[in-house]
Amino acid sequence: MRSILIAVAWASVVIGCVGIVVPLLPTTPFLLVSAAIFARTSPRFETWLLSHPTFGEPIAAWRQRGAIPTKAKVLAVTSMLLSFSILLWLTQPRPALAAIIALAMMACALFVVTRPSD
Repeated sequence: MRSILIAVAWASVVIGCVGIVVPLLPTTPFLLVSAAIFARTSPRFETWLLSHPTFGEPIAAWRQRGAIPTKAKVLAVTSMLLSFSILLWLTQPRPALAAIIALAMMACALFVVTRPSD
């Protein structure tokens, strides 16, 4: 089971890294999942991830204070607005569906902006 969890954690790291360059694919949630799994399965890999020059600080800030950097907040909310705009423009969903999607995105945006900042 440990090997499977480590494989899942590494897959999550890979997906998170792909998210750096692929629009709308998130990076941070996948890296947080990786850190959580590594904390339970591999102290060596957890240390590697937490000491990584790019990923380590945001993961540590989330673990310690539930903090999200201001830049990441702005990027996340802007991406949600852009995604919703593209959805409306390309698919023209029924008003009820558009409202449900808007409410879900607003709930996510509210969660993001109410977290502490670094």
